[in-house]
Amino acid sequence: MAGHYSHLTGEVGMPTERHGQIIETPTEARQAEPGPSVLALLTASTGLAVLILGTVWFAFFRV
Repeated sequence: MAGHYSHLTGEVGMPTERHGQIIETPTEARQAEPGPSVLALLTASTGLAVLILGTVWFAFFRV
């Protein structure tokens, strides 16, 4: 786990909380890593787009 954060030289500060809301800097807020669900979403949406465009081409532009 320590290998993932080897680029950090200093101590990482915890997000502060004000009035019940967590306050983070823009850099801290962008630190999430896209998981496998992002790949599944992109694959499914690209496949669906190809299927729809193929159907439209077959129905209207076939000679």
